[in-house]
Amino acid sequence: MPKHLTPTTTDFETVVAQRRSVRGFLPDLVPQEVLTKIFGLAQHAPSNCNVQPWQVVVASGDACREISDKLQAAITSGEPMVADFRQVEKFEGVMRQRQIDTAVALYGNMGIARGDKAGRMQAAMRNYEFFDAPHIAFLSMDKAFAEPVALDIGMYAQTLMLAMTAYGIGCCAQVSVSRYPAIVRDYFDLPDKQGILMGVSFGYEDTKVPANRTVVPRAAIEENVRFFS
Repeated sequence: MPKHLTPTTTDFETVVAQRRSVRGFLPDLVPQEVLTKIFGLAQHAPSNCNVQPWQVVVASGDACREISDKLQAAITSGEPMVADFRQVEKFEGVMRQRQIDTAVALYGNMGIARGDKAGRMQAAMRNYEFFDAPHIAFLSMDKAFAEPVALDIGMYAQTLMLAMTAYGIGCCAQVSVSRYPAIVRDYFDLPDKQGILMGVSFGYEDTKVPANRTVVPRAAIEENVRFFS
């Protein structure tokens, strides 16, 4: 088997621990054989009654840059954001604190001060630049579906990102790129009934990008899980 078709990591615990949000990529394209392998593995994700409701489009190279340019143009022109699905407006309590802690760590590595509004806006725009990733996948489902089916898409996304990690490919899950769904549908000629849930920017990590030094902690299991017997 060709070397690039062999996972760089096969230990499950290592793959889970190594997966993180990468926010800076090299321009090198992932070979098509590897893309086919990774997205093939993601097809094994669980879903309700095995309906496999996810629909995915992947843009690479020039296509990736073109869709990025269209989304950036929408932002800079002030075009209103109209997402297909209801999105969380704010977090509260401990979740808000985790959000703040993550922002502090990320902006700190990027050298952006708390009061630097221009720097923060530029950092936000990086989402629509896909962090210079050479690939992006848009994950969608029929607009007739609701939260239970969206869970299936989430499980697909996690399986996909773990497969990427196993093959040495960095990735970043992005809800932000779903806020202009009409642009995505028009570019890929998708039917209007197909709702855009999220994007996943991916490629080979550029370890020189300061944002990639950010590693955020996970809460102790006791904060999220209770065992009964």
